[in-house]
Amino acid sequence: MSTVTKKELIDRIAEATQAKRVVVKRIVQGFLDEIINELAADNRLEFRDFGVFETRTRTARVAQNPKTLERVHVPPKRSVKFKMGRLMKEKLAVQQPPLVENPQS
Repeated sequence: MSTVTKKELIDRIAEATQAKRVVVKRIVQGFLDEIINELAADNRLEFRDFGVFETRTRTARVAQNPKTLERVHVPPKRSVKFKMGRLMKEKLAVQQPPLVENPQS
């Protein structure tokens, strides 16, 4: 498994579309900014066959520090949930790596 950066994606798109890298970079960054803005406004984003982004709010709770056993108040927190779409599910199912048996068993 390797990490693909935004720069690498921009370079790939620019090469595939024969568009200038600066233009592709502006479009990609604009797209990502809009996703952030919509999620910040608590909107749900649905991209057919790709997936759905939506925010979830975890309620406030009381947790415990495992080291000191001190009770700690954890404030409510918003996070983003992503649910895969049909095409992504199909693509990932096909390219699933084979399971390796545990040699210590």
